[in-house]
Amino acid sequence: STMNAWETGQWTISNTPTPMTATLITLAIMLKLGLAPVHAWYPEVLQGGTMTTALIISTWQKLAPLTLLYLMNNQLPLTIALTLGLTSALVGGWMGLNQTQTRKILAFSSIAHMG
Repeated sequence: STMNAWETGQWTISNTPTPMTATLITLAIMLKLGLAPVHAWYPEVLQGGTMTTALIISTWQKLAPLTLLYLMNNQLPLTIALTLGLTSALVGGWMGLNQTQTRKILAFSSIAHMG
């Protein structure tokens, strides 16, 4: 967002003039959402926190990044979006099959459903 504001003079992200800006914003949103391949923190945080913390991280903290991703929909190439979604769905599904702890299963299910 800061890089985009520097280049355009506006704080809006609906128009990112350079691919580098769109890439950095997309990576930041992926990290915040816990999408694969930057999902390593998500199962561990859900496992280590209280149930209230896990509930907030799994629901409320995903609303703002999803809104930003929706606003950037026209800036992100379709092949990249499909690749990220497919990767997240496959990684979340396959890694969730190997888990025995309920919160980690919930975390990997969330990763898969974000795809």
